[in-house]
Amino acid sequence: MRKKTLSLLFGCLALPLMAQVTPLEGFYYGEMPAPTGWEWQSVDSLSLNKEQPHAWFFSFENVEQARKVLPEHSAYWQSLDGEWAFHWAPNPDERPKNFFETSYDVSGWDKVQVPMNWNIYGVQKDGSQKYGTPIYSNQRVIFYHERKVNDWKKGVMREPSKDWPTYNHRNEVGSYRRTFTVPADWANRKVYINFDGVDSFFYLYINGKYVGFSKNSRNLAQFDITPYLVEGENVVAAEVYRNSDASFLESQDMMRLPGIFRSVSLVSKPKVQVQDIVAIPDYDDTYTQAKLNLTTTLRNLDKKKVKDYTLNFSLYEFGLYSDENTLVKDVAVSVPVAQLLPGDIQQVSAVLDAGTAVKPWNAEKPYRYALVGELKDKKGRIVETFSTTVGFREIEIKDTPADKDEFGLAGRYYYLNGKPIKMKGVNRHETDPERGHYITRERMTEEVMMMKRANINHVRNSHYPCAPYWYYLCDKYGIYLEDEANIESHQYYYGKESTSHPVEWKNAHVARNMEMVHARINHPSVCLWSLGNEAGPGDNFVAAYKAIKAFDQSRPVQYERNNNIVDIGSNQYPSIAWVQGAVTGKYNIKYPYHISEYAHSMGNACGNLVDYWDAMESTNFFIGGAIWEWIDHGLYNYDKKTGDRFFGYGGDFGDKPNDGTFCMDGVVMPDLTGKPQYYEVKKVYQNVNLKMLDAKQGKVEIFNENYFEPLNDYQIVWSLWKDGVCVQQNAPVQGPRMAVAPRGKQVVTLPYDFASLDAQGEYFVKVQFLLGTDMPWAKQGYAQMEEQLAVKAAEGVASVASVATGDALKAVAEGDIIVVNGKDFTAKFDTKTGSIYSLVYGGKTLIAEGNGPKLDGYRAPVCNDNWADYKWFQFGLHNLQHKALDWNKVETKDGRVMLSFTVESQAPYGAKNDYRNRDRNPEDTYKIVNNETKPFGADDFKFTTNQIWTVYPDGSIELQSSVTSNKPSTDLARLGYTLVLPKEYVDFTYYGRGPIDNFNDRKVGQNIEIFRQKVGDEIILGKPQAMGNHEEVRWAALTDTKGQGAAFIADGIMSASALPWSEMAITEAGHPYQLKADDAIYLHLDAKVTGLGGNSCGQGAPLVHDRAKAAIRNFGFIIRPLANAAALEKTVKVVAAGETPIIVNRDKEGITTLSSADASRVIMYSLNGAKKGKEYTEALNLREGGVLKVWYKDNPKLFFVNQLERIENVPLQVVYASSQEPREGDAAHLTDGETSTIWHTMYSVTLAKYPHWVDFDAASVKNMKGFIYTPRMDSYNGYVKDYEIYVSQDGKEWGEPVMKGSFEATGEAHKVMFEKPVKARYIRFRALSEQRGNDYASGAEFGLIAE
Repeated sequence: MRKKTLSLLFGCLALPLMAQVTPLEGFYYGEMPAPTGWEWQSVDSLSLNKEQPHAWFFSFENVEQARKVLPEHSAYWQSLDGEWAFHWAPNPDERPKNFFETSYDVSGWDKVQVPMNWNIYGVQKDGSQKYGTPIYSNQRVIFYHERKVNDWKKGVMREPSKDWPTYNHRNEVGSYRRTFTVPADWANRKVYINFDGVDSFFYLYINGKYVGFSKNSRNLAQFDITPYLVEGENVVAAEVYRNSDASFLESQDMMRLPGIFRSVSLVSKPKVQVQDIVAIPDYDDTYTQAKLNLTTTLRNLDKKKVKDYTLNFSLYEFGLYSDENTLVKDVAVSVPVAQLLPGDIQQVSAVLDAGTAVKPWNAEKPYRYALVGELKDKKGRIVETFSTTVGFREIEIKDTPADKDEFGLAGRYYYLNGKPIKMKGVNRHETDPERGHYITRERMTEEVMMMKRANINHVRNSHYPCAPYWYYLCDKYGIYLEDEANIESHQYYYGKESTSHPVEWKNAHVARNMEMVHARINHPSVCLWSLGNEAGPGDNFVAAYKAIKAFDQSRPVQYERNNNIVDIGSNQYPSIAWVQGAVTGKYNIKYPYHISEYAHSMGNACGNLVDYWDAMESTNFFIGGAIWEWIDHGLYNYDKKTGDRFFGYGGDFGDKPNDGTFCMDGVVMPDLTGKPQYYEVKKVYQNVNLKMLDAKQGKVEIFNENYFEPLNDYQIVWSLWKDGVCVQQNAPVQGPRMAVAPRGKQVVTLPYDFASLDAQGEYFVKVQFLLGTDMPWAKQGYAQMEEQLAVKAAEGVASVASVATGDALKAVAEGDIIVVNGKDFTAKFDTKTGSIYSLVYGGKTLIAEGNGPKLDGYRAPVCNDNWADYKWFQFGLHNLQHKALDWNKVETKDGRVMLSFTVESQAPYGAKNDYRNRDRNPEDTYKIVNNETKPFGADDFKFTTNQIWTVYPDGSIELQSSVTSNKPSTDLARLGYTLVLPKEYVDFTYYGRGPIDNFNDRKVGQNIEIFRQKVGDEIILGKPQAMGNHEEVRWAALTDTKGQGAAFIADGIMSASALPWSEMAITEAGHPYQLKADDAIYLHLDAKVTGLGGNSCGQGAPLVHDRAKAAIRNFGFIIRPLANAAALEKTVKVVAAGETPIIVNRDKEGITTLSSADASRVIMYSLNGAKKGKEYTEALNLREGGVLKVWYKDNPKLFFVNQLERIENVPLQVVYASSQEPREGDAAHLTDGETSTIWHTMYSVTLAKYPHWVDFDAASVKNMKGFIYTPRMDSYNGYVKDYEIYVSQDGKEWGEPVMKGSFEATGEAHKVMFEKPVKARYIRFRALSEQRGNDYASGAEFGLIAE
């Protein structure tokens, strides 16, 4: 195609260049004397004089250089990174307007290092900001906008709120200048300048002449600067604008940071040149015969025609994970080029037949090749030598019959080289705490190494193309990439306001996709294209999809906002239940499926990750998914008062709009330190699965989850563990490793002698897959994968009563304190609280006065606790006060003392937490405000606990408790006991899951062993939150440096943690440096700790079985003295023997049952002070309440007294709902006693309007006195505001409302009493409006108060 001569339109706009087969619209060309100012606010004009996009490749002087592929090996490449002169202006009018003139003096300007983002570059160590404010925003743009159709037409200069940085810094401008010299041997060649990334818009000047502009911040902006160059020193000037119309498409969830943040360089090419090279690999049906389909674009920028040129291609094989390569013999192709007229652009096609001479590329073994091309003239002289990286892999989506599928299911599946691979991935933003969005090669490499160590094989480049070197690394080390266009217009969401609809935005949507595709077309690691992220479903994306498919059909295209227009299905943050159903292939969705974002890793997170993958691994319908996200976005900031450095997040820089900690959502921290979930990801993503088939015979099944490679690269070893200690280490697994073929299973026998194992010991085996040789990411012997398998449980362990012997004990009352003295110990109990008052072992205080074990329902919230944490404060779980209602003591014949207490635990009042993320102010966020004006009463949340303390003659103390509450469906943070110990007990030892903290829904990555650590030696996140928890703990010990202290042994298993901070100190600290250690240690021994779930974004709360409920729970533990470290093993080898409390269970109708852990025990009871007891044989109806005394028939001295209040709530049945969402929003949830389930009006595109109502049947006529409405706990959505109450005798005639009112906008249960009682059988709750004006309604519970 021949270029056409350019002309100017109205003296300012140039016509689009007629170049390439499909030139991009919105790219303009021509000479203009100066910019007009319209350029950065003209949405359909994308650039001036920017080169059309092409693949990432370079020209070299010779083949030896070209074989190395990277530009720094070329004599025709020159870096302009380094020192530049820089000026910052808060607004365009304050910029130095003529700075680009060569005579302009910039000697007084600051000198900065490019690449850089000027906001973070300007953060000073005193916390001041030299170059504007880093701003973190999730969805919103950082300038004023409204969610209205065509709002974007009003531009980026509108006045925002006065507390937004963009009020005074309306649109920052960074002016950059430096000099350079072109090498002499570049004479008579074309010279181009490359900007790999500039945010968000810039004008370019060379030697005072205006060259052009560009506004796509994350794709190459390349300009031909040959006409502007002079001999000797040249001046380049770039004027960069923080905001432009491009910002409407770049509203990604990240720190918004302007500047030249990627490399700048010069490249030189001949006038007759290779403009583009596209290499598409292909295989035959057997995936053994390989070829490359080559399309080379040539152009003649000389003034004379050329003819009889040839293109020659050869292939060089890189060593695996190496940059060294060797020629592949007999694999080459030569193509003639007839002629090129001046200005001509011509495409030349060829097929490079590689046959069986090449190895395939995949993430398991990423074999790469350097494709080296030589353009020669008719005399055989080299005109240009160039190269690119290629890999041989073919991607297909195929309909597969059931007999060809591993799981026997017919379906539409994704294949790579004929295998239905699994992508085990993360989303990755480019972020560095020191440099912002500039990522050094060294840091990129370390990121890939960390991913490889954690078995991550997939990255979604979110939400833009990455720096070029990233793709080189992913090709080299084997990472499956989803490359995503630089488009997110989240601020307008997905309706009619979206930029995906207006035709003015079509050019930008198409160009941003095609610039990405052209640049990365040759990278084997790129296995999916994505049209963008969270940017609407409109026709502009249809156009982008069509453009991609016209150019590249070798990869599928994904777009999570409109699956109808692309090749595969995808979504974000589905629930586990949805995934479990969808993987069956029976849902009406587009298969194959890829979850583009899931398992939101905000804070201490990634609960239930293993549940997702158990589902996805069960069929081939799902390709996999990408965790949100790889890395926290925190940037280094400094406390203005103390100078402490910390990871700053939303609000910490004085930035608004902001979204608080929502950017601290990585698997790793900003400095690449692994967060606790990193280790869970490593385990869940590993490519082996082991099962214990027969523990007595030692038979274990190994399943190789790889698709291409056997397990040859690993030394497979096993070790035997007894009671948490390794007793046989690293024995090789016998059998040929080659036999474990890809997707194959092999049964091996671990040769331990089961019959000789200690009956009292608990045994596990650990099978590990150690690297057989050094790898780039880890040394030989690194445990790449492992599994711990149970062999046998401990049996016949001695009871504490049988070993804790000594002189008989006596209990002496000293006022409210009961004192038990024994040999080398003194234990005191507080009859007012029902707990240990103090405990001294061997003359050393273990528990100081008032710090004994007390029931606890609170832990510091994690970021995913937003479904329930506000309830924890409303119920006062952080501030429980404990009162013993009754107590008694028994001194046994064998010398023990038993003390029984009935304890009521209730806060004096509730509280409100300010844990908001939207527009966070650091000075008032994370503060807890007690609601002292509303003291709690009998109906407010409280625990009632029956406790038995047994003191043994040697000083061992056993607690057995039965915990109940008046709101058993309540989700607690934890349920257990907290002790406060002196700070000298610094050594924490435990036998349970570790060493990294874990929760019951994120624990498979931690083995059950004995671990030792210093108290507080934990991974502390950027926002401190619940940490240090360990699941399945058999025992824990706290000792001083001499080994003195105590062991705490579970009756079964428990959760345990030991920290130098209280949970409230953790709660209220915004950053680790604000977390000051107390003069105490907080030991938590819990029956259950609520898991993490993923409710910070989409996934939902922890699964019900992973929550600590306020329902009946029995829990016990033993405290035993430790004189030294040597005594630990013997001390902890006991089981509980103390008396267990009688379990009193009263349901919401007053039906009360009595039970015991020992079903053979006979239970006695009496009511309301009756002198004679009765034997319990059947449930009691105690709806009217009263005083219930219970005891064992064989131990009448040890009794409990429970004061039961009258139940006024009447059981109801839902008989009608005007609107309800099937299953998850069923109105029946209003009466199920579970606050975790909800009624919700129907979800639909067109919502049903208010009013919404639900009718209830009370079974018979009742004297109705009022009602209780409890809002949902997991969200504010649907909170009812205005309401009416109707009653009916027959459920048909309702008459006028008996009550009208409005609820406060809180999540608390709303108790409303009628002015006077009314007799009726049916009651209607009629919701009239929602607190925030939405059309939907919801609720957790509805109860009737009646006589």
